[in-house]
This record gives sequence, C-alpha cells and structure tokens, in this order.
Amino acid sequence: MGAVTDRAPEPGALMQTFERVVHALPHEAAFRQVEIVGSAARRHGRATALHVTVDREGGVDVATCERIAARINAALEEFADPYTLEVESAGLNRPLTKPADYERFVGRDVKIVTTLAIERAKTHRGRLDGVRGTNVILTRADRELPIPLVAIKSANLEYDVRADLQRAKQREKNR
Repeated sequence: MGAVTDRAPEPGALMQTFERVVHALPHEAAFRQVEIVGSAARRHGRATALHVTVDREGGVDVATCERIAARINAALEEFADPYTLEVESAGLNRPLTKPADYERFVGRDVKIVTTLAIERAKTHRGRLDGVRGTNVILTRADRELPIPLVAIKSANLEYDVRADLQRAKQREKNR
C-alpha cells in the first residue's frame, strides 16, 4: 500500500504555522526593521481569527502591513481551514509588552494599569524613567513611583497631541 499524500493537516496546524511565521518575520531580510508587538490566533466557530500587531522606528504604513499580510497568507495557503487575518500598526498609544520597551521609551508619557493597588490606585500616568531592578520607574510631579513588573496588567504610551503640535511649531520657527 502506498503512502497517503492528501492527508488533512492536523487540528491546530494553521495556528502553529501562523505563530511560527509571525515570530520568524523579523529575521527575514524584507522585515528586519519590523518588531512584532503582539500576535493572537483564536478559533471563532469554524474559522480562525489571526491578528498581528507590528511596529518599527518611524511608524508602520499600510504598505508594510500589506507586505506582512501577503507573507503570512503565502505561508498559510496550503490550509483549507477558513481564517481571517488582521495586521495592524501598534499605533500612537503603543502597548508596552516587554521589559525592553520600558527602556526604549524612556522619557515618554505612559499609562500603566496594575493588577493591585499601588498608592490606592490601579491606573498610573506619568513619564517613563526606565527599569530599575524588577520595577518600572514612573515619574509624576517630580516624584518617582516604582511599579513592580509583575504587577503590570497593561501599559501604553500616551500620545500628546498638544506636545506634538508644539514641537512641530518650534521646528518651523527654528528653520
């Protein structure tokens, strides 16, 4: 008896291939400047919803998202399973997902939500001053607030439109 070649892929193979391709993207020459901020694969009935959030220095444009989607779709074309794919920029209020992010964005305004109350609050806003030991350092009104990394539920940059407009105005003035 000959080998069967038209075997259906194993359940979950689409999601495993998706995760493998997404995590390999920054190592491919065409996507070296791209950072994978997050990815998720979830079953919704018969279909699978695939989601990727990306960033790069200077921001992500639609063309970059389209190239990433095309690369992922090419890797998944062998699967007959129905799926949807979303590729999006991390945006102006980019999530901070790993300890290195807290160093990379030092000096930026952030919002941090904690799993437990710190100084009687779970939501904290201020200027990010990096990581010291196992704590993220947030400065508010010239006072440091250490927040344990393990207590952080979510953290995002906070885009300040006024500050951005003031910087642009100052650049124009200096020309």
